[in-house]
Amino acid sequence: MSYRAPLKDMLFNIEHLARIDQIAQIPGFEDAGLETAQAVLEECAKLNQDVISPLNWEGDKNPSFHNGRGVTTTPGFKEAYLQYAQGGWQGLQHPVDFGGQGLPKTIGAACGEMLNSANMAFALCPLLTDGAIEALITAGSDELKAIYLEKLISGQWTGTMNLTEPQAGSDLAAVRTRAEPQPDGTFKIFGTKIYITYGEHDLAENIVHLVLARVQGAPEGVKGISLFVVPKFLVKADGSLGDRNDVHCVSIEHKMGIKASPTAVLQFGDGTAAGIADSNGPGAVGYLVGQENRGLEYMFIMMNAARYAVGVQGIAIAERAYQKAVQYARDRVQSRPVDGSLPAAGPIIHHPDVRRMLMTMRAYTEGCRAMATTAAAAYDASHHHPDAEVRKQNEAFYEFMVPLVKGFSTEMSLDVTSLGVQVHGGMGFIEETGAAQYYRDAKILTIYEGTTAIQANDLVGRKTARDGGQTAKALAAQVANTENELTASGHADALAVAKRMKAAREAFVDVVDFVAGNTKAHPNDVYAGSVPYLMLAGNLMAGWQMGRALLVALTPAAQAQDGAFMAAKVSTARFYADHILSKAPGIRDSIVEGAGSVTAMALDAF
Repeated sequence: MSYRAPLKDMLFNIEHLARIDQIAQIPGFEDAGLETAQAVLEECAKLNQDVISPLNWEGDKNPSFHNGRGVTTTPGFKEAYLQYAQGGWQGLQHPVDFGGQGLPKTIGAACGEMLNSANMAFALCPLLTDGAIEALITAGSDELKAIYLEKLISGQWTGTMNLTEPQAGSDLAAVRTRAEPQPDGTFKIFGTKIYITYGEHDLAENIVHLVLARVQGAPEGVKGISLFVVPKFLVKADGSLGDRNDVHCVSIEHKMGIKASPTAVLQFGDGTAAGIADSNGPGAVGYLVGQENRGLEYMFIMMNAARYAVGVQGIAIAERAYQKAVQYARDRVQSRPVDGSLPAAGPIIHHPDVRRMLMTMRAYTEGCRAMATTAAAAYDASHHHPDAEVRKQNEAFYEFMVPLVKGFSTEMSLDVTSLGVQVHGGMGFIEETGAAQYYRDAKILTIYEGTTAIQANDLVGRKTARDGGQTAKALAAQVANTENELTASGHADALAVAKRMKAAREAFVDVVDFVAGNTKAHPNDVYAGSVPYLMLAGNLMAGWQMGRALLVALTPAAQAQDGAFMAAKVSTARFYADHILSKAPGIRDSIVEGAGSVTAMALDAF
């Protein structure tokens, strides 16, 4: 089944929840109103539906391979990437000063969702390049910006993020890659990095690796880590490519999903000693980004951008799985409906449990899309609004939302893609239907760019305990305002949603108080419930946006614009409240009252 971009839902969120008209009043975004958003999204949909999506199944069957000298990507990827780059899509939301289009993240995020729905393995290359661009814009010297940014933003070169090492997974304090200062101001980099997405490929002429390493004599732990640019090919003074740097792919991983995305093991330095051809070793030439020993701070710029983007990947793969499940449920004929509404066996979409599964898939996907779109609007205001206080408020909102967009949206994508397999029944377990690929692809999303537990640790430590829960409670107050609006409308569906939202909000506030009051004194009790807290918070924030969407959909103007779409939005919001938001009080109980049972059992009893 071919992918169709959900343009109506995206544009509804951009117009009514993100309020693109207000974003277009921010200096620099004057031309980025609803009309621009629609034009950009429609053009993006064409590329992804017609060019990139058809390669998804092929990439799963015929993934990238390593031939000892380099990596060859799936047939068709190189040509598709060329179209992507030439269309200016890599630079969509990057500064015009370096050749980008300078559009808001609110528009860019929707385009990112389409790309990932079309082909998540393909989309990972631009995703990592975006992170490298963000880090260089923020921390790179003028010289580094002049050499690398324009080529990265045009898509002529691609970027990577090199954190993990064989002995150091998420514990970056254990990073051992070393950087030796050279008389000319450069550094020689030696070490091994693993899990490097698109660390080697044939899509672009150069790959710009951003690498965490320790300068000789640096402090131990995370305080002694620096960030370096290490290009695959060295760049000459005139901007042309020079010698091959001493960084090489020694293997690529064989994975459960995203098979067409080459996940490389990279060796920095010692290429000649390892017998690798074309090396100018020993030692990969690296260029310091910003100041020594501030590498982790700069890398978090990349990671924050990537974490939001991975959350969008969760929404994207859920959308693709939902579309496929709906099509199958319409086509698959099996059993007479239990209410006798058909005289004989009919399409399984008539069965109540299939309807329940499809509505769950739809509600989760739309709720997370609404949450991510609203967060993107806050990002735009936090970076570009002329009023400092408005920037500050939006930054707090966005920073709180990042672990939710990443953690909740990716965990829900596992539920949704699993339901997609279930709707297909036995055929879902057969690879030829394609449903299983979405399930396999989705699993990595809860792991890379920080596992769900790492997102939950961030939510507990940095986003809740640090300010005593003030930001969280300010958000709860905004939710309460929406509850009041729903109640005031008097509409039956709005009243039902308001009731569920109130219970979820009260559960959330109880957990915030528990976290803020116990993180220092009883850390095990709090962190035992950290992931459930993230899931409760994400559930509430997505449900809140669905409540806001319902209010819009009930207005006469919206009904007149597109009655069928608005009726479906009301139904989806009501389902979300009844079947997903309603889980919040139970999660609250498990966190506040069930912490002890998590750690009660003796370790040797496991």
